Amino acid sequence: MTAPLPSVPTPLDSFLSQKLRFWSLVAMVLLIYVHAYNLHPRYLQPFTPVNEPLGPGTWLQYFLANGVLRFRIPILFAISGYLFARREGTEPHGQRVRRRLRTLGLPYLFWSLLWLAVLWALEQFPVTRQAVVDAEISPFWPRQLLGQYSVGELVQRWLVVPAPFQLWFLRSLLMYNLAYPWLRVAILRKPAIYFSVAGLLWFFMVPLPLVEGDGLLFFGLGMWLALRHQEVLVPPHWFRPMLFAGLWLGSAALKTWLAFYVEPPFSLPLGLSMLALHRVGEISGMLAAWFGLNGLVRWCMAQTWFRWLTGFSFMIYVLHVPLVNYTTELALRYWRAVPHIHLLTYLALPLLVAAVSVGIGAVLRWVAPGIYAVLTGGRGLATS
Repeated sequence: MTAPLPSVPTPLDSFLSQKLRFWSLVAMVLLIYVHAYNLHPRYLQPFTPVNEPLGPGTWLQYFLANGVLRFRIPILFAISGYLFARREGTEPHGQRVRRRLRTLGLPYLFWSLLWLAVLWALEQFPVTRQAVVDAEISPFWPRQLLGQYSVGELVQRWLVVPAPFQLWFLRSLLMYNLAYPWLRVAILRKPAIYFSVAGLLWFFMVPLPLVEGDGLLFFGLGMWLALRHQEVLVPPHWFRPMLFAGLWLGSAALKTWLAFYVEPPFSLPLGLSMLALHRVGEISGMLAAWFGLNGLVRWCMAQTWFRWLTGFSFMIYVLHVPLVNYTTELALRYWRAVPHIHLLTYLALPLLVAAVSVGIGAVLRWVAPGIYAVLTGGRGLATS
């Protein structure tokens, strides 16, 4: 049996609070770099090959976007599970659910609808319309334009498969929050069974309606750490920084080599090998980043400008897709004569998108803080 959580949780350790804010922002920026990948095929799976000539730029893109940076969703789910479980006892679960409907559900619906309006506007001009078509991120491929959808598909595009496809994270997170009492029972009473099942769903990418399969493992891990009062700042005795950093970078490098050098068609053993390397990279990357980059966290969080930026993590999250996808296509179409344009676009455009997102957020928070609060679920209202 585990000791019950106190009715009022103790305040977060100051450095832990800084780490959570740091990784919430950094993970969002890394998310842009994953979604800014501009090689073919565009759609990245753990076992996606590369149909492009090997070069320093193409190698670096795949190494980062489909390797090194892939720990960002696991760490966000773990943070979310930890914080939600840690705040248990502050109010009844029903009240917590109502709060999450406001802070997760409403932003999901609002941003999905807002992006549909923006997408309709983009389709009214030939240049941006072509960018929408070229991006090929519609779930109703090859139909890329809203005018090609039925009414039912438009509703589906709003509620289930939004244009800002990264919103799946909010939807899944909301479902986990709703199911928290049952998840809590499973994690505390049968942790071996829970984590075995969740681990298999994660490893084999098993799709589950509305909740996905990826988040259950890491959201549950965050819950377990909080509910068991586990130490999350001090590395466990088995953690070896160089070993896990080597696994992180080495698995990404080997998977990148396979993506370029193995001739199609891909076999099942090769696909499973790449999937296994991908999963090793996610786990080792999350551990190496969380426990091994404390010096970077301290330096960044000591900077006033960086602490200010952490208030706009959510704006970066909701604005970067499909913005980065459409602007990528425009850059590649109209600047294709520029040497190394694919690499330059990949490296520079995410920073520009992040800057634009922060700028929009800062102006909106200043001009209309009430609207800003609704659109962000109350996030980032503090000014430092």
